[in-house]
Order: sequence, then C-alpha cells, then structure tokens
Amino acid sequence: MIPFLDLKKINQPYETAFQEKLKLVLDNGWYVLGNEVKEFETSFANYCGTKYCVGVGNGFDALVLIFKGYIQLGKLQKGDEVIVPANTYIASILAILQADLIPVLVEPKLETYNINPESIVEKITSKTKAILVVHLYGQLAEMDRINEIAMANNLLIVEDAAQAHGAIRNQESVISNQKSSVAYSFYPGKNLGALGDAGAVTTNDLELAKVIQSLRNYGSETKYYNDYVGVNSRLDELQAAFLNVKLPFLDAENEKRRAIAKRYLSEIKNDKIALPFWDLSNNHVFHLFVIRTQNRTNLQEYLQQNGIQTVIHYPVPPHNQKALSDWNHLSFPITEKIHNQVLSLPISPVLTDDEVDFVIKIVNQCIF
Repeated sequence: MIPFLDLKKINQPYETAFQEKLKLVLDNGWYVLGNEVKEFETSFANYCGTKYCVGVGNGFDALVLIFKGYIQLGKLQKGDEVIVPANTYIASILAILQADLIPVLVEPKLETYNINPESIVEKITSKTKAILVVHLYGQLAEMDRINEIAMANNLLIVEDAAQAHGAIRNQESVISNQKSSVAYSFYPGKNLGALGDAGAVTTNDLELAKVIQSLRNYGSETKYYNDYVGVNSRLDELQAAFLNVKLPFLDAENEKRRAIAKRYLSEIKNDKIALPFWDLSNNHVFHLFVIRTQNRTNLQEYLQQNGIQTVIHYPVPPHNQKALSDWNHLSFPITEKIHNQVLSLPISPVLTDDEVDFVIKIVNQCIF
C-alpha cells in the first residue's frame, strides 16, 4: 500500500537531531517560551522575509489572534464583515466567528481553487473591513489583484498560509504587503510539520506583533499583569525545537513535491480526470495534489483496491455543515462542484520514483 502520507518516514531523517533537541530542552529546564521558541520566531521571520514572527499554539489560534489583535488596535470591530473563500477548510471560517466577526463567503476559481478576486469585488459592502485569503492546497492566490482591491476599499488583508509554507511569488515569500499578516499551521501533516500542534503569525506590523504576543499569554506582557482578555496559546518549546531542526530543509522538500507534481501533470493521461493548474513557478508548494473527476467514488475505490491511498479535501463545503446552519440556505455552485469532485493523490518528499510510477500507471489505467 502506498500511504497518502507517511509521517514516520518523513520525520525519520531527523530522529537523531530530535533526540538531541529533546535532551537540550530537558537539560535547560525552561519549557515554555524559552530559547527554542525565540530561535524559531527569528529564523521563521527571516525565512519568510518579514520583521516579526509570533509562535502560537496552532494555526487556528494564529488566525483568531490576528483578528482579535486588530480588534484591540481598533482596526476591526466586532460585527465587521470579513470576505473568505467558500471552499476553504472550515477552520478559516470558524476563526472569523471566534473573533465575533461575520464571514462573507465568496466563490473560488475552478482552475486554481483559490478565491476569485472579482467575486470579492461583488461582495464588498460598507460593513466589509477585511479579506481572509486562503492559499489553498499550497498555491498562492492572486495577491496582486487582491491587494489592489484591498487598497481601493481600505480593507485589511489576512492570509491563511497553513498549506503554503515556502511558496514564493515574484521572488517574495507569502506575505504580500506591509499591511498584511499571515497565519501558519505546523500541524504534523503540513509541509513544515511539528510533532504535534503548533502555529505562528508573521507580520511587518510591530503593533500587531506586540498585541498578539500578549494575547497568546493571557493578555500579559509582564507576569501577573494583564492588559487584555487573552488566551493560553503559546508555541510549545519542544515543538519549536523540532521545527528548528526541520526548517533548513523545507525548500529542498518543497522542490521534491514540485518534481512529483511535474511528473503527475505531464504523465497522467486520463480524459476523465481534471489535473490542477500550475504555471510551473515557485508559487505552489503542493501541500496537496488535487485532481477532479465526476466519478470520484469509483476512482477512489479503484485506487484503494490497487494499493494507493487517497484523501478527499474536503467532502462537505463549509456552508453545508451543520455547525454553520445560518449559511445552509446559500448556494455556491463552483464550491459545491469542487467539494463533490476533488480527490488528493499521494505527494510528499519521501515518495519514491517507483511509487510515483505506480500511481501514474494505475490512474491512467482506470476506466470509468
């Protein structure tokens, strides 16, 4: 069986370094917001080309704390509208709700699965104050156009880069302008994955960085003195240590993902399958390789029978979820088509050439 994602194999090369980091943290005796967190925050900010990085408990908290930070700074108010792609993972939308803001769902482009800038324009009202851009599956959204829209309408931009570690556009990393802030998840299955939950916010906004540093720690900058109603969402010292080990290898692992994607795109020849769009630039890090077919159930069963594990990202669109019942009456045809047809093939830095050969062969042999 070719697993969809073999985390044990992905982390195996780092095992010795992980053990050394574990001993270092144990010997140091400082387990919360210590030197490993500080080192990662500095290194990841430098890697992303931003001034500040704040480590938090997970990617969801990274988004929530950005929104709550903007509320504390008076740049957002509870009840403001935030435009967000309708086909994102539900966490993006839940983060908006958690901050007492109102999500406004808009359609993506079918070709890229990313938010359609012109759909953003159609949904802007006097209540719209921000755009949450999700770089879905590892491919950057059309940020040049989105930045134009944001500037013309005085909107904040928040970027969800949980799946886009290391993606580059025009020689620049994910963060797109001085005003935007970016949320990252280091969930184990991400391109840069910890061995548990972990997340971070990157920004060039000093005020926002300071507020988030406080909010993540009960709203406190000085112990026992609390400036805000904060939460406990601190990047774990040990997870930061593991991320410090893996970060230097992220670009090389992303290149392996792109090499596999190039083979899939050039060698999969099945007229019943729609392959993802990619312009061959570094704007895609292929966290996922997502195909579409009208016969998804048959294809998934066929691949499973032939020893290839696949995953559906995601089977139910957010607006059809019971948790978002207020949105259940809405219709998003493109989003619904995506959620009904997508299937993710195995792709990771440890997938062998023989395994890639086999996936291509079996996909091409499938007759619907």
